Amino acid sequence: MIEDEQKIADIVKSYLQREGYNVTAAATGESALREISNGFDLVILDLKLPDIDGETVCKAIREVSDIPVIMLTAKSAEDDRVRGLSMGADDYVVKPFSARELVARVKAHLRRSRKDDKRELSFNQGSLVIDTLSREVKKNNQVVALTSTEFRILLSLAERPNIVFARLHLINIVQGYDFEGFDRVVDAHIKNIRHKIEDDPPKPVFIKTVYGMGYKFIGEPDK
Repeated sequence: MIEDEQKIADIVKSYLQREGYNVTAAATGESALREISNGFDLVILDLKLPDIDGETVCKAIREVSDIPVIMLTAKSAEDDRVRGLSMGADDYVVKPFSARELVARVKAHLRRSRKDDKRELSFNQGSLVIDTLSREVKKNNQVVALTSTEFRILLSLAERPNIVFARLHLINIVQGYDFEGFDRVVDAHIKNIRHKIEDDPPKPVFIKTVYGMGYKFIGEPDK
């Protein structure tokens, strides 16, 4: 939950914890973006934050994750709602709001997102299989030993085939927004992944280099 008003944050957190959810609260956009890299199921986002506006935070989240985002705001005009949803938000709740209603919306979004979850991602007639729960990767039915960083990069790409990921976006996924590193470290990780999953790394059929932009996953998803 990203909310700078402590009273509101405490109330919503209390209601969610009563329902059995683990809640992490952040009072600024910058601290929230650092937290996002730890992995969450849903974000509740206040639009009026003391450092970065909520719209910018939402855009940044959408660059690295497709988890549900519920916006909280005092802006009730239709144009504001449309703008918020067009930035990638999944829901829009106007202040003042009912904490019970917000919890109900959280439950609904989590049900939908979990229903769409796939345990296995399979590509090119089963030649590459990624188990998202056990974090195991198989190439031609043989387990491939990937580091944690390599697995996160591969999964991020494979979950969104044909979408170009800039090197900086991949660094943000792996290391978080406060990582001060050279983006070419991603090239080294991609090279290692290719040697492990490609039959002919110089002619990849899974991870393609988009020159001047980054990388995209080109494997054919199995039905």
